Amino acid sequence: QVQLVESGGGLVQPGGSLRLSCAASGSFRSINPMGWYRRAPGKQRELVATHANGGSTTYASSVKGRFTISRDNAKNTVYLQMNSLKPEDTAVYYCNADATYYSGSAYYRGNYWGQGTQVTVSS
Repeated sequence: QVQLVESGGGLVQPGGSLRLSCAASGSFRSINPMGWYRRAPGKQRELVATHANGGSTTYASSVKGRFTISRDNAKNTVYLQMNSLKPEDTAVYYCNADATYYSGSAYYRGNYWGQGTQVTVSS
């Protein structure tokens, strides 16, 4: 019912910036919240940032002050602006969202993941 497609990953030098995008498509009534997770090599997936429809945001302590999550509700797209990147930010970044959709005669709520986009911070 919901497809999440990420873009914007790549290779960047330490101190550089990248902007990730995640566009949601499909048949859903609402999508909220939207957020980003990441999985570094040899580590578990961790929360990076989330954005709710009301504008509230949460950040992992490791990225606070360097990363900014934003959202374009008209486009059902969430962004992650990453500044002052460090080698330890190297990971596959995944978009995640909760969505409500209508099927049959009822509404359902599901959680969805994108395919991931690689971010590598290295000199």
